[in-house]
Amino acid sequence: MGMSQQDYFEERKRMVAHQLRSRGISDRRVLEAFESIPRHLFVPEEYWRSAYGDSPLPIGFKQTISQPFIVAYMTQALELTGAERMLEVGTGSGYQAAILSHLAAKVHTVELIPALAERAAKILTDLEIRNVFVHVGDGSQGWSEAAPYDAIIVAAAGPRVPKSLLEQLADQGRMILPVGEIGVQDLELWKRRGGTFSHETLLPVAFVPLRGKEGI
Repeated sequence: MGMSQQDYFEERKRMVAHQLRSRGISDRRVLEAFESIPRHLFVPEEYWRSAYGDSPLPIGFKQTISQPFIVAYMTQALELTGAERMLEVGTGSGYQAAILSHLAAKVHTVELIPALAERAAKILTDLEIRNVFVHVGDGSQGWSEAAPYDAIIVAAAGPRVPKSLLEQLADQGRMILPVGEIGVQDLELWKRRGGTFSHETLLPVAFVPLRGKEGI
C-alpha cells in the first residue's frame, strides 16, 4: 500500500525538525518552504519513500537531488527577503527552484540537459508555481537575458568561480556556490559591492561537476 499525502506531510515535518532545525537552519521562511514543497514529486517514483531522507538521490543523467540540509543551508545563507530576482545554475530536479519560489520574487533557472529541464518545468507547472522560469542552456555562463540578479545559487561545482556569474550579480548581490575539484569542494559565499567582490568559505561539500564553457 502506498503512502498518503498526509504521510508525506508528516515525513516533511520530520525532515524539517530533525535535519534542518536541529542543525541550525533557523530562518522561518526557509523552514516553511521546506515544509510545504513535496520533495518526493521531484525524484523518480521508486525513490518516493526515501525522498525525505538525509541524503542526495539520483534523478537520472548522472545528476542528483541534493541532501535537504545542503539545499536549506545554501538557501538560508543568501538571506532572501522575498524581493529578489534570482538565478539558479543547474535546475536538476527543480526542487531547489521550487523552494526558492517561496522566498524570492522571480527565479530564472538554467539546465544544460534538455530532458531534465523539461521534467522540472512540468513538475513546477503541476504545482502551480508561476514565478520560476526554466531555461535550457550553459548555466556556467549564467543567463544574461534577465541579468542582473540580486542572488545566484549554483548547484554544481567548477574549479573556479565563473566570471560570467560574477558579472551578472547586481550591486549588493550575493552568490553561493561550490568551488573545487571533482569529489571535494568548498561552499563559498560571494558578495558584490560596486566593482568589488569579497567571499568567505563556509563548509566542505561534494557536488556534481559544473559542465559548460566556464565549468569543467
